[in-house]
Amino acid sequence: MTIKQRIETFLDAGSFGVVGASRNPDKYGNKVLRCYLQNRYEVIPVNPLAKEIEGLPCVATVGDLPERFSSISLITPPQVTEDIVEQAIASGVKNIWMQPGAESEAAVAAAQAAGLNVIADGSCLLVVLGYREH
Repeated sequence: MTIKQRIETFLDAGSFGVVGASRNPDKYGNKVLRCYLQNRYEVIPVNPLAKEIEGLPCVATVGDLPERFSSISLITPPQVTEDIVEQAIASGVKNIWMQPGAESEAAVAAAQAAGLNVIADGSCLLVVLGYREH
């Protein structure tokens, strides 16, 4: 698949987990969450230290996401990304978008070996969906 096709497949899921969601509006983990909201997608923040972000209840891990959430965005350090990919594979996630800076060669290889649709080429969800500040 081309990168465009991988992105379309990812977005077709309609429901997304944001791993690394942040309460700080200046952090990309918050901007990605708000970008999904601006585009009227169903989204759940994944953050083990927060109960709620942007008015949405959080889940602690990828495994806590409802089954219909087959796509996740990762805004995590590369070493954390590797752990999250293992959780995602075990949880039945089908699509992973590693935001710029979250990529890890090992994580990409593991996700691809498990047959997941992976976006990790520097493409940014904020650009693709046209994020705008308040």
